[in-house]
Amino acid sequence: MKKIWSFLILLIFLMLPQVNAEDKVLSAGISIEEVPKALFGTWRITAKLEETNSPGTFKPQSADIWNLSRCGDVLMLSNPFTGANAELSIHSAEGNLVIFSKKAPYDNKILIDTVSIRIDKTNFSGINTLTLDSYSLIDNHLLKSEFARYVINGEKVSGDNALSD
Repeated sequence: MKKIWSFLILLIFLMLPQVNAEDKVLSAGISIEEVPKALFGTWRITAKLEETNSPGTFKPQSADIWNLSRCGDVLMLSNPFTGANAELSIHSAEGNLVIFSKKAPYDNKILIDTVSIRIDKTNFSGINTLTLDSYSLIDNHLLKSEFARYVINGEKVSGDNALSD
């Protein structure tokens, strides 16, 4: 039970906004117009653990709800269950393939969550990679790096279903 709560706390911190200017805008020349319109809306997500170096930290499977929306030139992810919100960095948006991430520091840890998905109107499939780095409070050196890769699938609950041209 403690492992489940630890993972849920990690996910909540992942969703918290970060006060980092690079996460507030789309990165490296990626325009919000390049992001497929089908991405925006509410998705039912399932995730199954494919690989990890820390089975005690990451759940073998999970289900969640993501609401992906646009606010100006910012891509937002919110979770109606937890009330958490996150601004995402877009790394790539080519056709129906989108890669985005979120970096969330807290205490002496940094969680980097990178998602790569291929959208097909009302569904998507892809990979969600999590890296949790723990740092020393004394001299800030890396103490431990935990990794997990999930196969994820999304089913559109509501929102636009058309891929952008």
